Amino acid sequence: MADDREWAFPKELRPRQAEVAFDLEAALDAVVTVRSEVPDDAFTASILGTERAGNGVVIADDGLILTIGYLITEAETLWLSTNDGQVVVGHPLAFDFATGFGLVQPLGRLELPAMPIGSSANCSVGDQVFVIGHGGAEHALKAEIFAKREFAGYWEYVLDEALFVTPAHPQWGGAALVDHEGRLVGIGSLLLEESVDGRKVQGNMFVPTDLFGPIRDDLLHLGRVSRPTRPWLGMYTTEAEGQLIVAGMAPGGPAERAGMRVGDLVLEVGGERVTTLADLFRKVWATGPAGTEIPLAFARDGSLRHARIRSADRADFLKKPRLH
Repeated sequence: MADDREWAFPKELRPRQAEVAFDLEAALDAVVTVRSEVPDDAFTASILGTERAGNGVVIADDGLILTIGYLITEAETLWLSTNDGQVVVGHPLAFDFATGFGLVQPLGRLELPAMPIGSSANCSVGDQVFVIGHGGAEHALKAEIFAKREFAGYWEYVLDEALFVTPAHPQWGGAALVDHEGRLVGIGSLLLEESVDGRKVQGNMFVPTDLFGPIRDDLLHLGRVSRPTRPWLGMYTTEAEGQLIVAGMAPGGPAERAGMRVGDLVLEVGGERVTTLADLFRKVWATGPAGTEIPLAFARDGSLRHARIRSADRADFLKKPRLH
């Protein structure tokens, strides 16, 4: 993998200590690199790759790290690197499908400051924020929140309200979104393009930290959240021109086993019309827990068809982390 110190933001784009009201050096040092290796036969290997790299944020004195879950899903080996060159093996402690958060426990001592967690609810569109990746000041950026809104992802994922930040950067997976008081308010997820006032804006979506507090204890002690597991279809659906189109399917997943095909147009769930990705997923989840049979109406080759998909628990398809 390439050295993530080979690039740097121009100095005028970086936060400076004189411009902020918090200890900038401590905030920079609280962000580490998260690198993972995933087996070739892992369920997510073909989509997310077998070598993944991003960032994580130290949030507790024992070195506990909050990151974005796709970096650590099915990880067999995981390393954490600090700004001073220390490298420590990590254990993928937990991953929450609903929020996308992942937790990593270092298996060695990290002498790093913990970043305090703030409230993303206190952030507003137009606020100046700071995005911090591993690598010190060279990898920190003055930024702005340009949207707060619902987000739906084709992998059966919905956030009621996500944070969207510009300028955009491709290496913000797991990075820290920091408010003007130095508190963590978001974890980096995706690079995407948004429509704002009729114009296209490239930015990054961050998962709000307000979603983490209610699930923190469950993730720490149970490895997953103690809520009923959502039904999963393994059907990658996209929204285009007001239609919901099946763009792909998880191999061996419920939708494929039920005979769904790429190109099918999803019309109804349980007899109720669906018009957006978020609406589709919420109606699927409202039918019951994982294992529930999901009745779908869809169009194929101009004709109306129906399917009953026996949903599953997505976690059952994934390799489980093992303690080294």
